[in-house]
Amino acid sequence: LERGRPQLTARSRHDRVFVNARGGPLSRMGFWKILRGHARAAGIDERVHPHALRHSFATHLLQGGADLRVVQELLGHASVTTTAIYTHVDRAYLREVHRTFHPRR
Repeated sequence: LERGRPQLTARSRHDRVFVNARGGPLSRMGFWKILRGHARAAGIDERVHPHALRHSFATHLLQGGADLRVVQELLGHASVTTTAIYTHVDRAYLREVHRTFHPRR
């Protein structure tokens, strides 16, 4: 990425995060194809979709200690209620938070 991306995007007039092999904007279907290939290579059998990346981004930020309002801003949501939909908390994390903050530790 450090070497290849500058070469790919040097002549482009856009600021896309994801680019194709020619440096142009990566199409929606192109992104799906790449994501599906990586999921398959990782042994993930369930259907993986690009929007799952937003959900995992929000969840990992919160589990890392980020404030919900900060995550809201990063995702560009008008309402914190929408942001809460994006966050998924697993049981292990719930137990850890309970052990850490409950007064009867």
